[in-house]
Amino acid sequence: MFIDLIRQRRSIRKFTDESIEADKLEVLKETALRPPSSMGHNPWEYIFVTDPQLLTKLSTAKPHGSSFLAGARLGIVVCADPEKSTVWIEDASIATIYLQLAAESLGLGSCWVQIRGRMHDDNQSSEAYIAELLNIPSNLKVESVVGIGYPDEEKAPHTREALQDEKVFLNSYGSPFANE
Repeated sequence: MFIDLIRQRRSIRKFTDESIEADKLEVLKETALRPPSSMGHNPWEYIFVTDPQLLTKLSTAKPHGSSFLAGARLGIVVCADPEKSTVWIEDASIATIYLQLAAESLGLGSCWVQIRGRMHDDNQSSEAYIAELLNIPSNLKVESVVGIGYPDEEKAPHTREALQDEKVFLNSYGSPFANE
């Protein structure tokens, strides 16, 4: 069930050396092409990276938060064309979480690396670095990279008690949402 999937999903940053099977890559490819998008414009495009040298280079896309990509077996670069949709950021974000949930359903771990709005170094954005590395055309913007592989760490699900119920309101802000 979907609720069970989201209950157990955690960000995984350590992966085994086990390769991801071709049939699972195909499921991830299909998943990438199925997310909803505003007015069905489907502005997203993807680059599946399996080359270990490229994954190592992607792991340096920004100073913090991307190093684990060097140990991933797959990095999916999520791009979108702003000319196709004014809400390309939202559409690419939905696509990114679809990929993470699909990975979880396949027994794979994943973690999202935010790229848009981040810097590679003092002189170059993370997006420009990745675009140059992977020959991404200038009409596309890079939203994120999802690192995927077989988990080499275990993380317990967040408990129901740890959720922040106080952030959900009923009918108006400030009105507690309580089961009746």
